[in-house]
Amino acid sequence: MKLGKTQTLEDVAGLVGACAVTILAVIIVSALYVGREVFVPVALAILLSFVLARPVNFLQSLRVPRAVAAITTVLLAFAVIFALGSLIATQLTRLAGDLPQYQSTIQAKITSLRGVAGGSSTLERAEGMLQNLSKELNRPKNVPSTSLTNPQPGASARPVAPVPVEVLQPDPGTLANLRSLIAPLVSPLATTGIIVIFVIFILLQREDLRNRLIRLAGAHDLQRTTAALDDAASRLSRLFLNQLLINSGFGVLIGTGLWIIGVPSPALWGILAAVLRFVPYIGSFIAAAFPLTLAVAVDPGWSMLIWTRCCSS
Repeated sequence: MKLGKTQTLEDVAGLVGACAVTILAVIIVSALYVGREVFVPVALAILLSFVLARPVNFLQSLRVPRAVAAITTVLLAFAVIFALGSLIATQLTRLAGDLPQYQSTIQAKITSLRGVAGGSSTLERAEGMLQNLSKELNRPKNVPSTSLTNPQPGASARPVAPVPVEVLQPDPGTLANLRSLIAPLVSPLATTGIIVIFVIFILLQREDLRNRLIRLAGAHDLQRTTAALDDAASRLSRLFLNQLLINSGFGVLIGTGLWIIGVPSPALWGILAAVLRFVPYIGSFIAAAFPLTLAVAVDPGWSMLIWTRCCSS
């Protein structure tokens, strides 16, 4: 009897513990969702601080003050980021302007593929049937289908011309135009400003943040805990910086190869390859899909597609 009561109490305790864990998880997820405008910049700032820690240490080894080294490194890093963003925007604008020129190439390849498949295929017959059904469904009520194409003799056909309607919007004014231009930029600029401030603060107060973390954890062996945290931070900084350098070199090689082949906007695809390589397993495949598609649209033949596939692999 006592064993049954003990088992029941253990089941109740396990159920209460599971409910408590579920409630805690829901609270944490809700807090992260509500505070995502702050937590996301903080997370990005922490990652960037690991990447920029070694350049700051290098400048400090040259007897540059920590504040000057941190601010200079952060400003240079964000200048590079903004320059890459401007290059991406320019390349995308140019690519969007050139897309209509590739339409004829794509149509010619589709026509050649249809010719190889052999004239009127099953898909073409299905397409014609669907078009006939669409015309029948869009026919006005109480009007036979023959009257639309073969009017009755003696009946005067009077096509009714549609009345053009034009909706004129009032002039919003200079202030409204300026507000509509600035509004989409407020959120990205605010997020960037928060990231810059947090990165500079983390780089300036690394030791103080480390000591506060040790005190919160309540470590008894402060010397070993401090050495372990310093070693972990150094290893993470080296890992992120090496990964960044490797991905940057990979993007440069991809962009150079695509430029030699003749694929439009090679700088864009090189930057995209470098960024997506941070995504494990599938990042490189996703980055290769875009230049492969563009090679099909640009080259009337198939040689550019083959060379682009070799370059991307």
